[in-house]
Amino acid sequence: MTRRRNNSRKGTYNKKRFYGKRQHKSGRRTKSRNFSSALEDNFLAFMHKLKAPVSLTEISEWADGEGGLSRKDIKPLIENLCRNKVLQCVSGRKKDKLYSLHSIGDLAEGTVEMHPRGFGFAILDDGKKGINATSKDKAARNDPFIPPDSLKTAHQGDRVLFRLTSRKRGRMEARVVSVIERASNLFAGIYDAGRVTGFVVPEDERFAFKILIRKEKSSGAKNGDAVVAQVTDFVTGQRNPEGRIVEVLGNPEDINVQTELVIRKFSLPHIFTNEALQQANELPAEAGPGPGRADLRDILHVTIDGETARDFDDAVAIEKTDKGYRLHVSIADVSHYVQQGATLDKEAYQRGTSVYFPNKVVPMLPERLSNNLCSLVPGEDRHAFTAVLDFSRTGKRVGKKFTKSVIKSRYRLTYTIVRKILVDRDSGLRKDYEPILGPLELMAELAAGLEKQRMDRGSIGFSIPEAAVTISQEGKVDSISRQERNLAHKMIEEFMLAANEAVAETFTQKKQELVYRIHELPDAEKVQNFTEFAQTLELSLPSDTGTPHWFGSVLAMVEGTPKEYIVNNLLLRTMQRARYSPENVGHFGLAATDYTHFTSPIRRYPDLMVHRALAELVKSPGVSAKVKKSSIHEKTYANLEEAGGFLSGREKIAADAEREMTDRLKVMYMKDKIGDVFEGVISGVTSFGLFIELLDCFVSGAVAMDAMNDDYYIYDARHHRLVGELKGKTFQTGDVVKVRVASVEVRKRHVNFTIEEQIDSK
Repeated sequence: MTRRRNNSRKGTYNKKRFYGKRQHKSGRRTKSRNFSSALEDNFLAFMHKLKAPVSLTEISEWADGEGGLSRKDIKPLIENLCRNKVLQCVSGRKKDKLYSLHSIGDLAEGTVEMHPRGFGFAILDDGKKGINATSKDKAARNDPFIPPDSLKTAHQGDRVLFRLTSRKRGRMEARVVSVIERASNLFAGIYDAGRVTGFVVPEDERFAFKILIRKEKSSGAKNGDAVVAQVTDFVTGQRNPEGRIVEVLGNPEDINVQTELVIRKFSLPHIFTNEALQQANELPAEAGPGPGRADLRDILHVTIDGETARDFDDAVAIEKTDKGYRLHVSIADVSHYVQQGATLDKEAYQRGTSVYFPNKVVPMLPERLSNNLCSLVPGEDRHAFTAVLDFSRTGKRVGKKFTKSVIKSRYRLTYTIVRKILVDRDSGLRKDYEPILGPLELMAELAAGLEKQRMDRGSIGFSIPEAAVTISQEGKVDSISRQERNLAHKMIEEFMLAANEAVAETFTQKKQELVYRIHELPDAEKVQNFTEFAQTLELSLPSDTGTPHWFGSVLAMVEGTPKEYIVNNLLLRTMQRARYSPENVGHFGLAATDYTHFTSPIRRYPDLMVHRALAELVKSPGVSAKVKKSSIHEKTYANLEEAGGFLSGREKIAADAEREMTDRLKVMYMKDKIGDVFEGVISGVTSFGLFIELLDCFVSGAVAMDAMNDDYYIYDARHHRLVGELKGKTFQTGDVVKVRVASVEVRKRHVNFTIEEQIDSK
């Protein structure tokens, strides 16, 4: 029999009014045993935080207090969680049973990674379900998806407790149970002032909210100012949290203000504590030979860096030998000054690396170290750590040793000066630098041999040009050009690579622990995708897909052609990111079995770790390491695995910050170029238009489909091209075109072009 629904209010079952209730046999209503997810989550967070079995009495005390549950609710809640295998009874005592979270429960800790569209992903700790712990690629890890309504008050980077739920469309889902630790409550952004209430839009688009700022909490900020806002309360269900402005940075049109925005956006540690500065200022300035330290001041060392280099942490020297060459690679001995575990060391570790912007550096170490005691300036005695490497005439290494040293650099050379001496044969400079002409010629010979040895074994020679940004005295972007890479750059690069390999090989041979610089095999699926795409570029690829030699062959095919830039970038995307790890799996890109970072301890913390380990390994007999009373501190990191993961993360953040700052400057440069015409290469084709990379200044922009009004274009996804339906004209990835700057959206960092002319479609 079909029952008719009674739509009258009287006698109707109102779901909203009686949800959560059920009728007792006697007729009276009793509470359901289904609890709201909020109360259940509070309980699970309480149990997880304790990480130990909890008695019913303790649970009841928690419920009466912060739990928000009555004692009558506790028993059915526990029964429900036990039935679903989230909770388990670990003690059968009748008086007071003990409960703990089930070992196979669905709770896991991790961090939130947000998407600008409002959803997120759960980046779970290694070993939890849904994770391939060995993979560093997000797609391979298949991170659980977090729907927008399952985030609670969690935001980008927050450490949270997740509850994993059933798989949907092949991917596990997660919801936030509780926020364990906030990534930050400070956000850089632009202030939009209102009459009573304004708001700050965070610079990081992954924070999909506005911070409401009452006028009395605006700290005098003007409309449009770049500011730092502090969220005072994250409230569940409130889309836009309230806050206050704690720092006014100034006019976002100013390059220095843009730099400060990037520093705040990426939460770069940029202020040293007074204790760290005091430790640096108290360091003795004298440097000289001593026990276990070789006197190499008579060896003719020189530094070769860029014109704008801010620190000089490596110097090189060379001698001709009967068998070939003896190369000295001397690196500033930062470990002599920075004691492990000291405040200075801990702050350097938290930075992980120096961050370089065109107008500013955020250093890993205070200026007294980076620009003074550990800077290998000419004419000054400096403590160093020297790799003495012997090579045959063809560049094969035949001997190595390492020693603490004291050196005195004789010349501060630049890449440009060395190029003019060795390549341009500038007579004036050759006369000025006559004492080192012989050594420079020897360096060029050795570097050529080292490069040949490296390339022959399969090292991949990516050619990704970088932008050189010039800022005028007035603080404007004066020019953006292709950064020069000449013989001098290659010389120093080869010498640093050789030293890094020699150090790593020493630890491998002696079976000693080290934080290696590793580069794992490329992603096979991405390589396959590239090979399919290469067919649209009419490239005939070798059959040994994915080997270092294969990569080298592909790069050689496009060298010097318009496709070179695109192919280099696309191949680079197939690679995994190099990282730091105590597990030596080799370096794929360099085709090296052993590799580490030894040559830049001023600006990279892993290099400092390697120096300390090497000092212990090569310590002279009878010479004990000096351990000052003040140097006995709590360890800076637990183990090499933890340090490797953390420092790899710091390196990525620094690289992202540097890249974003350059992108901001590019857009600021282009805003005055509206109407100008540039040559560019099509770097991508989509259903909504073309992506263009300008050839001279490396600015990225787009041509919208609706701006291509000379024909009706159809997107051919298989061949990565747009095809004109009427005229048959095609625009394909790798084509060179002339484009006109149509508009620039500085805030969004978008540059919009229109097509002027197609130069090459081959």
